Amino acid sequence: MTQTALQGTIALADWARTMTRSAMQDALAEASGPGIISFALGLPAPELFPSELLARAVTRVLATDGYALQYQPAFQPLKAHIVAMMAWRGVACGEQQVFLTTGAQQAMALLARLLLNPGGQVIAEDTIYSGFQQVIEPFQPAILTVPTDMDTGMDVDAVQALLAGGARPAFIYAVTDGHNPLAVSMSPGKRARLVELAQEYGVPIMEDDAYGFLCYEDTPVPPMRALDEHWVFYLGSFSKILAPSLRVGWMVVPEPLIAPLSAIKEASDINTSTLTQRTISAYLDGGHLPEHVETLRRKYRIRRDAMLDALRRHMPAGARWRTPSNGLFIWAELPAGIDTGELLRLAIAEEKVAFIPGHAFGVGGSRRAANCLRLNFSNCTPERIEEGMARLARVLAR
Repeated sequence: MTQTALQGTIALADWARTMTRSAMQDALAEASGPGIISFALGLPAPELFPSELLARAVTRVLATDGYALQYQPAFQPLKAHIVAMMAWRGVACGEQQVFLTTGAQQAMALLARLLLNPGGQVIAEDTIYSGFQQVIEPFQPAILTVPTDMDTGMDVDAVQALLAGGARPAFIYAVTDGHNPLAVSMSPGKRARLVELAQEYGVPIMEDDAYGFLCYEDTPVPPMRALDEHWVFYLGSFSKILAPSLRVGWMVVPEPLIAPLSAIKEASDINTSTLTQRTISAYLDGGHLPEHVETLRRKYRIRRDAMLDALRRHMPAGARWRTPSNGLFIWAELPAGIDTGELLRLAIAEEKVAFIPGHAFGVGGSRRAANCLRLNFSNCTPERIEEGMARLARVLAR
């Protein structure tokens, strides 16, 4: 039976009828071909994974923990490690406020199910992580969008105007550091103001901090969760600082939310991987993470700077970008009239180089960022970055 015939006989949910694959999945398929230099996905550098130490950790767990392969509750020692990690970020919390998830993506999905009614409201920036848009799509919400200042982050004045005008969203979605895709970090003043608005209007903030530990400045700014423990729901992940395939993330939320989140998670996947929770905890027992994160910061800073240098030498006049203080991406704006969706097609076909076009992140199908592109710098060596940017420049020149 063809896909068309199948859709003709099976009634899909209303929201699923218009569902399409994300640009990320398309990019994963297109950028995996032979000879492709990919700046498309937010991939960590595989040569920097602590593979040997993780292998020792999982071997030790399997040899000593008879419950490692069994259904089990969330692993309490890992929660204790996360409390210590949050202290590095300037956040005080207790183990009873930590909720383990299958990556930060699941944390988003669980919170959306907990907080968002079908047809409800959400406040988010008008150019935002496509995975978040997928999470809320089944609820068919009204997404109340606000602009982003490329130097200071989310337009908090616009958030205030929406709330003062009567908007009552289920939550505000904010990427505090290393914004995906815009690569900007929110200024300390805006963090404080947004928290004040959450307190004043009784609206939770879903704070996505997947890139907070990857800071390239001498003094990292604490996340909003450091300012409020009641209205800020913090999302973290081991994907970018250890390895994506471990699929372990966490939330820091008010303790009364742990029970309903547990019920929702049980309906989703029974429980998070017992083995990977114990493996990460065993790795952290050795005290290796601070040195490893410092290595990532040093290596990724070199790659970030290599891409910035290549942009300066290869991009056309009128192109603009900024130096990100956190994360894995650079957001570049090309001269008006260049469609980066078409540019991507030509870049892959003619020069075997890939990126994500800006329109992939527009809320509601907006093409306001059609002349922009998101570039990942963490996955390629400086030499590959130089070669890839030279290839992209040739396509632009043609």
